[in-house]
Amino acid sequence: MLEGAAGPPLAGDEFLGAWDTQPVSALFDKIHATMPADAPGTLEPTQVADLIAYIMQANKFSAGPAELAIGADALKQIGLVAAKPAPAIAAGGSTLTFPVTGTLNQVMRGILFPSSNVLFDVQTKDPSAGSKGGTAKGDATTTSTRYGDVYSPWQVVDAAAISIAEIGPVLMQPRRCENGKPAPVDRADWKQYVQGVVEAGRAAYRASQTRSQDAVSDATNTISDACANCHRVYRDVSSAATRCTPP
Repeated sequence: MLEGAAGPPLAGDEFLGAWDTQPVSALFDKIHATMPADAPGTLEPTQVADLIAYIMQANKFSAGPAELAIGADALKQIGLVAAKPAPAIAAGGSTLTFPVTGTLNQVMRGILFPSSNVLFDVQTKDPSAGSKGGTAKGDATTTSTRYGDVYSPWQVVDAAAISIAEIGPVLMQPRRCENGKPAPVDRADWKQYVQGVVEAGRAAYRASQTRSQDAVSDATNTISDACANCHRVYRDVSSAATRCTPP
């Protein structure tokens, strides 16, 4: 019933793997802020607690002597721990690979730059205020204007955070930098920087799920730091010709 036939799974290794090591308070905040999908934020705290208790029961967590507490401090004391890491999804037959198309700089401009800016905008503009999305503007003269409000502002923030969290494999593909030098994908420091960006994206997504402007604003500090760590070494150098050159 909770295995994900009509939505993301709420039981089993895939669910627990995604929430591994996170406190129950994080799951509480996500459910409280984003469910149900057609009326997010309308559940009472007691309803959220009942739902979490049911989810934990379905995942075979041992029942305690009292009802699940609602307070954040109490929920932070309970961790969601997977019995084993979520297995990687294996493709049947040979692995499908794709050749790279753009330079590393083009990837940054096309994915990381616009997605990061969406998150940074939350610092000064609350996604909860204004348009709720869900409508297309029939009189618009451009496609981007016509469909610019199809998704709610918080869904746009979610998507931006996810695009950063999922960027790891793209940044680890061998490709060229804008100056023609090979991207340093084999270097230990590059791998560390990529991991930092991925973790920052995941942190931003967790913050976005709380539907809190302050939480996302705080998470943008992690995004900024993760980007700056790499930029200091491989981008912010004396000339464009020396970019991507290992220190």
